[in-house]
Amino acid sequence: MDLRVIENEETELSIEIAGEDHTFMNVLKGALLETEGVAAATYDMNPEQSGGQTDPILTIKTEAGTAPLDALQSAAKNVKDKTTAFRDAFQSAA
Repeated sequence: MDLRVIENEETELSIEIAGEDHTFMNVLKGALLETEGVAAATYDMNPEQSGGQTDPILTIKTEAGTAPLDALQSAAKNVKDKTTAFRDAFQSAA
């Protein structure tokens, strides 16, 4: 997965995530919105409205005192933990 930081401020982060689609981006956005200290999380991948860009750009806005990179790391860990729990439950059911 290739990441390119577009903006990295104290309470806002925008990164381009190459090669991903709505499926992954919606899961990540949902996990971010469940993360403490995150005020807003969204992504854009509309090429006509984004000057031809096709890879999604994730934007995270946090409350004061919460670093956007820390929030992203926490959300990614949450996604990993949930997928691991699902895989384990699925394998136990088989």
